[in-house]
Amino acid sequence: MRIAITGAGGLIGSALRKRLVGEGHEVLRVGRFNQANPPDVRWSVPHGQLNGSALEGLDAVVHLAGEPIVGKWTFDKKQAIRDSRVNGTRLLSATLANLYHKPHVLISASAIGFYGDCGDERLDESSSAGEGFLAEVGRAWEDASLPTARAGIRVVNPRIGVVLAPDGGALKKMLPAFRAGLGGPLGNGSQWMSWISIDDAVGAMLRLIDDDALTGPVNLVSPQPVTNRHFTRTLASILRRPAVLPMPRFAARLAFGELADEALFASQRVEPGVLQRSGYEFVHPGLEAALRNAIRR
Repeated sequence: MRIAITGAGGLIGSALRKRLVGEGHEVLRVGRFNQANPPDVRWSVPHGQLNGSALEGLDAVVHLAGEPIVGKWTFDKKQAIRDSRVNGTRLLSATLANLYHKPHVLISASAIGFYGDCGDERLDESSSAGEGFLAEVGRAWEDASLPTARAGIRVVNPRIGVVLAPDGGALKKMLPAFRAGLGGPLGNGSQWMSWISIDDAVGAMLRLIDDDALTGPVNLVSPQPVTNRHFTRTLASILRRPAVLPMPRFAARLAFGELADEALFASQRVEPGVLQRSGYEFVHPGLEAALRNAIRR
């Protein structure tokens, strides 16, 4: 197949690209101009520029690009988080919809932040959007892919959980503190974490590309979500370190601002209903095996 990827240098994008190339597919990287590593297809979201002719005749497009949410949420940071996702998806969707030889499918990323903070409630793809900045961004992000669907292209919106990988994402940021014996739960640790291993994130993406029956939102999370307290104890046990230093909510707010309430302390007990019904078999359904695999690598 010929597949284009935006965000091909990111955590999931780089792993997906490596897997696709290894299986013999042709992958086009869509990105901003970089003299050291120029993309195959250049775009500029702020200027609304994307060379549509370079996307003619593709089998699939995987859209993963977006401003990282980590960092202090200043006005400019929040604007960048929203605009990179919503405006980028609008630009890509309009371009694909106007192609003569359209791709068969657009995989346009979303996130479980769509659901907001839901306590112990079990969430599946039929659950409504929550409240807060990330939920609002999630709704607008997914809505921005609608022009592609109206043009007859199959559109899937993977709502991605916390990705566990050895070389990036949340786990990479946690490991130094936990290895030093300074890790601990966030607050009382009762909030639910919905996670997925990098191997399953990539495997699920391939299923979304290949399965013509899949459309709309699909939760990309393990079938075994855990509380933050359970996650903390499991990681500390694997590293043979204590994990007795909780981070109070007020301290997290001082360090991370609004991000603390919206992401770190938000409770999201998400189930991968659509993915499981499609027959996808998880490589790492359980947390301990997923963490051991990531740390070993």
